[in-house]
Amino acid sequence: MRGGGLLVAGTTSDAGKSVVTAGICRWLVRQGIKVAPFKGQNMSLNSFVTREGAEIGRAQAMQAQAARVEPTALMNPVLLKPGSDRSSQVVLMGKPVGEMSARGYHGGRQKTLFEPVMACLEELRGTYDAVICEGAGSPAEINLRRTDIVNMGIARAAKLPVVVVGDIDRGGVFAQFFGTTALLSPEDQSLVAGYLVNKFRGDVSLLEPGLDMLHGLTGRRTFGVLPYAHGLGIDEEDGLRVSLRGAVRESVVAPPVGADVLRVAVCAVPLMSNFTDVDALAAEPGVIVRFVDRPEELADADLVVVPGTRGTVRALAWLRERGLADALVRRAAEGRPVLGICGGFQVLGERIEDEVESKAGVVDGLGLLPVRIRFGVEKTLARPVGEALGERVEGYEIHHGVASVDGGEPFLDGCRVGSVWGTHWHGSLESDGFRRAFLREVATAAGRRFVPAPDTSFGALREEQLDRLGDLIEEHADTDALLRLIEDGAPEGLPFVPPGAP
Repeated sequence: MRGGGLLVAGTTSDAGKSVVTAGICRWLVRQGIKVAPFKGQNMSLNSFVTREGAEIGRAQAMQAQAARVEPTALMNPVLLKPGSDRSSQVVLMGKPVGEMSARGYHGGRQKTLFEPVMACLEELRGTYDAVICEGAGSPAEINLRRTDIVNMGIARAAKLPVVVVGDIDRGGVFAQFFGTTALLSPEDQSLVAGYLVNKFRGDVSLLEPGLDMLHGLTGRRTFGVLPYAHGLGIDEEDGLRVSLRGAVRESVVAPPVGADVLRVAVCAVPLMSNFTDVDALAAEPGVIVRFVDRPEELADADLVVVPGTRGTVRALAWLRERGLADALVRRAAEGRPVLGICGGFQVLGERIEDEVESKAGVVDGLGLLPVRIRFGVEKTLARPVGEALGERVEGYEIHHGVASVDGGEPFLDGCRVGSVWGTHWHGSLESDGFRRAFLREVATAAGRRFVPAPDTSFGALREEQLDRLGDLIEEHADTDALLRLIEDGAPEGLPFVPPGAP
């Protein structure tokens, strides 16, 4: 097999496309099939830097890991990074090419990107046995179909069979499957081979009559019913899809090694990016990670993390409006631990000069670190390696802000003053030795009898999670039928479901 393919579409955003794509990739590679993920256009604030210095969505980096291949810009040629409700930074082939309104993007720019997106897909199909493509949102967004470069647009151009994923935990999945199909044109419908039910709880036999009726209504089969899986903790694409009040990152179920737990509060700043930085903390037995938006929620926290953000000046204003800024200043004065990452590092500094991102000019920071930030037009995209707390550290950088550090102790190209740390490095906490050393420092400063587990491997835990996704596909999907789709395309003679696209 060479150049086989499949598009995993969804009835809605967050239906489970990313994890199903990853699961299929992991299942295929375990069968000895050389496979790669692909998403033509991704909208996400969670991104990653490839070894060649290209910025892509973290979901595609995770899917590449599932496929056991090195992520590249080919796997996510267009990345949109929202800066407001109406505009996004456009990243093409891993490099930013400008800021654009939604109207401007869908009104013309998106059309010009179709050719490079298809070129990337064809290059991957010429290199790999199979390419598993992930759609975005829903393929039935009829207002955007004319300029689509991620759903049925590429399925039609590349003659890819399509499987539609629906989240039954939300309810209404049969209506979603039927409605999604019935809103597509006859040409698009001819590629929709069937459905995958995701996040099912209970007895599958109770679902089967509905699946039979759906087959009768659409002429399309359901390729599997995937059970609800707890504790996957896989990289998400679109940010935390909850109100953030009391949101907790999932973690391994294991008792703490020491006498105490460590409580980590993550400030839920606007346009939060790469919140997955704290997943490695949540993976530690005895570490509880919560996202918070009120100052009183910092009171019992042993560590407060100010995470990355696509809007540094906006996040700083938000911290001040909510009283969180004053709470952070009090923590620092009391010697209680604070960690700022990327945009969070920038707000902890003395001054921000921004004529690029917010165009706000000179803004005073919180003054907790001797750092001045100047935003530049060029974006820093790097994969640094260094040492901190006596341990080797790897990370990645994605930022326009350039830091001038004038004091403190060096810390991952940032600095530390007392119990306040700041760095531009994302992903540093995934380095196991460094994470344990850092948590020991936090525990000491917080007066907790917390002891990091000596053998927690974040990389091994991630591999276990990806294997669980592969197991879900292998055990609960019709893998023979999926493989036929990947090799041979959509079956001939799929019936048209009226009324079709208007």
